[in-house]
Amino acid sequence: MAPPAGDVSRELQESIRRALGRPRIHLLLRARLETKPRRLEERILVLTAWRLHLFSPTTPAKAEGSLSVLEIRCISATSPTQVRLDTERGPLALALATPAAAACLARELGAALGRALPCAPPVWTLPPAPPLDTSPTSESSASSGPSVCGGFSDTYAALCDYNGLSCREEVQWDVDTLYHAGERRCFDLRDFSHLESRELALAVAALGYNRWFRGLCCRDLRLSSEVQAQVLHAVRRSPALEELILDNVGLNTDFASRLAAALAAHPDPPLRCLELPRGPLGDKGLAALSQRFLGLPGGLRRLRLPHCGLGARGLAALGRALGANPAFRSALQLLDLGHNPGLLGSPHGADLFAFLAQPNALLHLDLASTDCALDVLFGALLHGCCSRLSYLNVAGNSFCHRKTREVPPTLQQFFCSTFALSHISLAGVRLPPDALRSLLQGLAANTHLSDLHLDLSGCELRSPGARVLEELLGGISAVGSLDLSDNGFDADLLTLVPALGRNKALKHLWLGKNFSVKARTLEEILHKLVQVIQEDDCSLQSLSVAESRLKARTCILVNALGSNACLTKVDLSGNLMEDMGAKMLAKALQINSTLRSLSWDRNNTTAVGFQDIARAMESNHTLTFMALPLCDLTAAYRSAPERTDTGWQQIQWCLLRNGRGPKVPPEQVLRLQRGIVTSTAEQGCCQGDVLQMLCRLSGRVQAAARGLRGHPGAQRDLAEAQELLREARNARALFPSLAALGPAGAGAGPLQLLLQGVAGDVAKAVDKELEVLLEALLGRAAELCPRATAAGVWPGGAWLGGAPRPRPPLPPGLAPGALLERAGEEIREQLGEVQLALVTSLTQAVVAELLRELRRVHQALAQHLQDPRSPQGQEPSNSTDEELGVDVDASTLQRHRRCCRRNRPPSAFMGQSEGLESPSPPRSSEGDPKPHPLHFRAPEAQAVGGSSQEEEFGRLPPTVPPYPQEHDCSPSSEASAPPEAGSPGLEWVGLPSPQTPPPQGPRTGAASCPPRSPSGGSEPIPATRRTPGPGREEEAPEGRAGPRNGRSQMGINLC
Repeated sequence: MAPPAGDVSRELQESIRRALGRPRIHLLLRARLETKPRRLEERILVLTAWRLHLFSPTTPAKAEGSLSVLEIRCISATSPTQVRLDTERGPLALALATPAAAACLARELGAALGRALPCAPPVWTLPPAPPLDTSPTSESSASSGPSVCGGFSDTYAALCDYNGLSCREEVQWDVDTLYHAGERRCFDLRDFSHLESRELALAVAALGYNRWFRGLCCRDLRLSSEVQAQVLHAVRRSPALEELILDNVGLNTDFASRLAAALAAHPDPPLRCLELPRGPLGDKGLAALSQRFLGLPGGLRRLRLPHCGLGARGLAALGRALGANPAFRSALQLLDLGHNPGLLGSPHGADLFAFLAQPNALLHLDLASTDCALDVLFGALLHGCCSRLSYLNVAGNSFCHRKTREVPPTLQQFFCSTFALSHISLAGVRLPPDALRSLLQGLAANTHLSDLHLDLSGCELRSPGARVLEELLGGISAVGSLDLSDNGFDADLLTLVPALGRNKALKHLWLGKNFSVKARTLEEILHKLVQVIQEDDCSLQSLSVAESRLKARTCILVNALGSNACLTKVDLSGNLMEDMGAKMLAKALQINSTLRSLSWDRNNTTAVGFQDIARAMESNHTLTFMALPLCDLTAAYRSAPERTDTGWQQIQWCLLRNGRGPKVPPEQVLRLQRGIVTSTAEQGCCQGDVLQMLCRLSGRVQAAARGLRGHPGAQRDLAEAQELLREARNARALFPSLAALGPAGAGAGPLQLLLQGVAGDVAKAVDKELEVLLEALLGRAAELCPRATAAGVWPGGAWLGGAPRPRPPLPPGLAPGALLERAGEEIREQLGEVQLALVTSLTQAVVAELLRELRRVHQALAQHLQDPRSPQGQEPSNSTDEELGVDVDASTLQRHRRCCRRNRPPSAFMGQSEGLESPSPPRSSEGDPKPHPLHFRAPEAQAVGGSSQEEEFGRLPPTVPPYPQEHDCSPSSEASAPPEAGSPGLEWVGLPSPQTPPPQGPRTGAASCPPRSPSGGSEPIPATRRTPGPGREEEAPEGRAGPRNGRSQMGINLC
């Protein structure tokens, strides 16, 4: 509030206010101005926020001049009532009526200058005024307290007034609100890129008088010469500017030299971080800066000069400065000189290598694309920062400048001795095999590192490097992320991929641009990769095959993602899998429960593919991030904007829903996790080789038991066999029965009761805490404002005037129910996974024990059948041990489970696109092909009829219902019609053999069950006859079309 105007009339005051308009008046008084020597004229002094005005004492008021408070250089007193102002325009002598008025004028002017320039020294020579009362109860505390963000808004407003520009209130609001709320101490010019050049320059100039901001940052924004000049002014004047980051801002060629001069002009430069990427510094600028580095008492913590066109002369000056100033050895933590071609290819880099060889504090070193000799560099690092270095980027360099095959021992010693290394990039370095071997041997011997990111992309390792990796990678536990993309491995991936799978410390793997092989080899590689990621003990969490152009064969990998239980991040970008690949990916997303991040751009996906993914995301509750497929989305939007927009919006909504937390029903979790996707009824059917083995062995035991009816010495074994057959029937429904018990922790169990008790205790504690907080607030409020609180009113009603004190409202998130729900949700989810693992292990153990017992009983019954006293006296069948399940244990069941149930089979379109062939059946160690689950060959003995004994062995006992009635798949001889007489050697494509119960439906990689005839048998399904000509098949009878192009269509339901 302005002091009293004294004898200034109210009419004159109102006239002055109308003349000024908007500005608030801080001081208004009469004074006499010395216009000429010994001549004083009466004037009215009016002080606004940042300007001193002179008005005539007549009405209406007329402004005779004004000056900004920033023009004042000194305030002095020639007498008790006279004040002298030294300004840029010259001295200004004022005579006041009383000494108090003179002191008031000097104090107000000094206060205005203090607000405008908080870091400037006082400019008055009058006796200092008594300190103002800044206690919370004083009237002046509101205006004299510390300003927001160090008073930046006041300084900016004063500079605008000084330069005759209007103050942009949006700049003040952004700083006072956004920067203050976020505690952002680095002033980013990109936040104000919309301002004109002069306005932006004033905002930068204000940093020169501010102690709150610690840095000035600007990236990818071209700065005018005027703004660059104010940046140098801020460096020269600021007492707190520690960081200067100017990345690709169009610096002038002489900026580095002027920056060095600004640092020299500062008495104690606080600069600790200098980053000038993509600035044309040149050798001259770097030499000037290096000279100033010698005078920095504290050195620099970060120095980044990539893409600056540095040369040998500037590098030599920098190396000398780093070595001459001892502060750099203990302060410099980040040094980035990357992407300056040829910088370290000359002898002038000796000073820098000498600095690196000394004990230093470097944590981050980037020398990428500087023509650095790595054999020399690792020798220097071994003696310098080996124990502290955590990031090293030497991509794009050469291993050695000399033509020699010897690898210095310092390479292996460095990787063996480093303690804190977490990232090393050797991308684009042509590593000799011996150098790669030394590197891996050093990492294998290092027991201190873990989760190291090793980038070997683009190193042209090819076959020699692949052999080294296969030999040594399995024994390395320090590498957690490995980038092997674009190394020309190609066919060597057949042996390299299994070697990668044997490394259980590897979590992240990049394999893109390594698949330039023929179709059959590519399919074998992808099947190897699928086998690795489907292992139960697979440690991989992320996998990238980006830019590999796998096309339709991408679906081999995509089909495995549906039931994969380890990968959380997958990158399928750049594989051109088109809409059919998107459809297969959609099917995988519907049942996947572990994937969290997905990238799939540049796959020629149209609006149809996006809609397929959108529909799949409705069933997926775990995927939380999907990289924007910008290329495909743009192309799809051009052709079908409405459908593309609808599909992508649905995907984004599902991702947002998933980010709030998974809300998957417990039953769906039990089915989805670990690839269990069939319903309870389908679980009762024989699925995979293990249950087929159990079914087949049960049939053989039943056949043997029928042949021993009435045998006097076999009654005990027959009773045991009957009991085991009953358990075998129940074992097929064991898993769904155990899973149907419900998720662990559900219901009113011990966990639920404990959570309820804990939630109640926490709610009571929170209630008590709020009561204590309210007491403290009321006490402090009564201390500061006793009269106001005596008659205060609570927002919900009166509470101090005799009314009861209100209870503090309990936030909804702290209610007992909310606490119970949040605390129990995650626990139940984890317990559900544990329950699923227990159910799986228990089922496997029970089935393995049943197989062993059935085999033992079958052998006992076979011995009875050899007895001449047996009723039928028939010989036991010559069943192999493999058919009867020799040495079946839990690990065997896991292998069968991975191979036969978890992966989705190839789709029909793969046999029709680009001439793709179905994978050849796997071969045994003897070289004979093993039966493929979808490719059976009819035995020669049954080409015409078939043995009744084999039919008996293929049936289940009458006491055991073979399969659920709605999917009757009993393995009887009637399941398929015999081939035509006189045509031996027919091949049954896609149909089960007469001895083998059919696998599950097409979702698990097998043909569905044949329909039952009204009489109870199966309808005969005509076979496809192979002709002697390669790759051709005759048409199936009754108009049924056989497989196209002579190839079996994998996964097609032929029933």
